[in-house]
Amino acid sequence: MTEPRKNQSTRRRAPAMSPERRREMIIQTAIPLIAEYGAAVTTAKIARAAGIGEGTIFRVFADKEELLHACMAEALSPEHAVRELDAIDMDQPLADRLVEAAEALQAHLSRMGAIAGSLGHGGGKHPGTVRGAGRHESTTRIRAALADLLEPDRAALRRPPEQIAALFFGLLFTQPRTDEEPDLTPRELVELFLHGAVSGAAR
Repeated sequence: MTEPRKNQSTRRRAPAMSPERRREMIIQTAIPLIAEYGAAVTTAKIARAAGIGEGTIFRVFADKEELLHACMAEALSPEHAVRELDAIDMDQPLADRLVEAAEALQAHLSRMGAIAGSLGHGGGKHPGTVRGAGRHESTTRIRAALADLLEPDRAALRRPPEQIAALFFGLLFTQPRTDEEPDLTPRELVELFLHGAVSGAAR
């Protein structure tokens, strides 16, 4: 007796992606392409990279300009950086926590610079908001997450964690980059920040 064939129509279909989720997926796909090609990147190229039809982009974005605007705002959003800072293991020594924080924030700043440069916003103009995060709020949220990383060592700090966090963020943001001098590694930067510019032998 042969076994009856399964009815193919009974297979469950994957739930359709919501417009908000599809919009987010398109933005995440477009950001590295914008960093590489700038505003000249085509929606056809973005659609191919995302594995969707080009028309799907225009179901969630009015036009290419709106998509570029959303990508710029997403690159400047603190959401990803704050999540990475919140995920750092608080049981580690302070120096190790700050090294991980430096790595996360350097990646955030590099992403910001790549997108801003590619879209011609070198003057530092913020294009808008993502989930309510403007430039001032972005900085405030990142500093607050850094202060939380410093909190377990409050008693050993010369200044309040909030002030130390602001100084550390400022050092990351203003680290000089020249052709003559290589960038400091996150570990080197943290050691300089915690122990100063003078070596122990010279003190």
